[in-house]
Amino acid sequence: MRDFISSHCQLGEYEAAVRERLAALDHDAGNVAARLWAQDASLWSDVRDVQAKILNRLGWLSSPLTMAARLSEFGRLDTTNIDDGVLLGMGGSSLAPELFQRVFGNADGRPRLHVLDNTTPGAVRAVQEAVALDRTLFIVASKSGTTTETKSFADYFFEQTGGAGERFIAITDPGSVLIDWAKQEGATLFLNPQDIGGRYSALSFFGLVPAALIGVDIATLLQRAVDAIHAGSAAPTAAHHVAVALGTIMAELARQGRDKLTLIASPPLAAFGDWAEQLVAESTGKQGHGTLPIVGESVGRPDVYGADRLFVYLRLAGDATHDGAVDALRAAGQPVVQLDLADKYDLGAQFFIWEFATAVAGVVLGINPFDEPNVTESKTNSKKLLAQFEAEGTLPEPEAVLAQAGVALSGSVTGDSVTTALAHFVDGVGAGDYLAIMAYLPMTEANERALRRLQNAIRDRSHAATTLGFGPRFLHSTGQYHKGGPAQGHFIQIVAEERGEPLPIPDQPFDFGTLVAAQALGDLEALQSRDYPTLRLALSGGDSAALIAELAASL
Repeated sequence: MRDFISSHCQLGEYEAAVRERLAALDHDAGNVAARLWAQDASLWSDVRDVQAKILNRLGWLSSPLTMAARLSEFGRLDTTNIDDGVLLGMGGSSLAPELFQRVFGNADGRPRLHVLDNTTPGAVRAVQEAVALDRTLFIVASKSGTTTETKSFADYFFEQTGGAGERFIAITDPGSVLIDWAKQEGATLFLNPQDIGGRYSALSFFGLVPAALIGVDIATLLQRAVDAIHAGSAAPTAAHHVAVALGTIMAELARQGRDKLTLIASPPLAAFGDWAEQLVAESTGKQGHGTLPIVGESVGRPDVYGADRLFVYLRLAGDATHDGAVDALRAAGQPVVQLDLADKYDLGAQFFIWEFATAVAGVVLGINPFDEPNVTESKTNSKKLLAQFEAEGTLPEPEAVLAQAGVALSGSVTGDSVTTALAHFVDGVGAGDYLAIMAYLPMTEANERALRRLQNAIRDRSHAATTLGFGPRFLHSTGQYHKGGPAQGHFIQIVAEERGEPLPIPDQPFDFGTLVAAQALGDLEALQSRDYPTLRLALSGGDSAALIAELAASL
């Protein structure tokens, strides 16, 4: 029986090191898979307090079986006279639901799902204008109920509906403030097991309630995850265990400089990348280590990639869209792992495989994959800025070094024009480094299309791995990696002036425009405090997408 390395991977010069590491996980580590199933927290830390916290984050291991036993609870979802659902959440609470809508769509007669995890006024308005409030279910998803963005969204739409609690669903943990709110207002409550971290929660109520709302067959999805569990249990060695092998490959190649995990997916599965990005980046990017997922790039020629890449190809049966490009990468000697899916429901298996793999990667990297120690830095900075706004009525604005044609630059600016300054910044990205585009803009199709052009233009010019994240959602994803991972980052922040009337947040002294501005400034401060190269682009005068497209073309 061929193992996973032989049947699904081309690792070239790295295969021997991966196999050596897998053998160690089989023997020296006392069988890592068995220890993980035994919830042996010493895999990741020798500190008792840390081990106790880890033990409260391992509920995802049993989540497929736990949720399968609770299938009847999804019957409480009443979609009578409901045309739309709106998911209000951040990070792990929003990315799996978004994946389900993008991959499966809504079944006939089922509501369309809109995901709101963007605090720009334009994004909030766009959701409100896309639905009829009296025919919409709002899903408030938060482990604690106190997440700033989620609470702001919930308060806003609760007020807009006139306090129609019966059209709200709360998904939360025991002890959350959302429990009393749901009971008081008559909202439907789904209480999730509290020992599942947000980014590991796809196969819990946080992912499955929105999926059930749009008509995804939850029983089939969970069964595929259970099948993956059984397949892993039957694996004779670590090299035969898909999740253990994948996690070991990710971590061992990262240790050897190939720490840019580039995801290529059959088009119907493209949304998986955003979910995996948060899982891997936030779990591994700490203590100067980590694996950085690269998602959303167009698949390029082999010569546009550096020697820091590991490619993972998620291929849907019957879809040959990327076969030729992936074969070219193999021929060029790039390391490639292929994961085959029989159909979309195999995503149930992939959720579990990637969660297990990420936990194993933590063992190999010597880090705790269940905490996020640097996420609070930007949050703390933003809270200070909002307190300053409340006291003074204004936020500080970085002084522009250069301004032309609707674009003002600040930060690491070299050059006498916007285009030359951008080119100089991109050219400063060295081998093994990455560039992160952080866009505090509404997630419109036009904005994303223009930003993807910029992402690919930077990649093609510099041969550097380039990520794209919309703010503030990326703060709950790659934001941890930016500050806790290897010091390889170069950062372009893009903001735009607020258009239209301010959009107030109930019971707050600031509006959505002020909130997102403070979030952008707070993260910029966290990056600059580390002396990381940063370039801030403040756009004004109307069409942000057109301005970004022009900048992309200039490269």
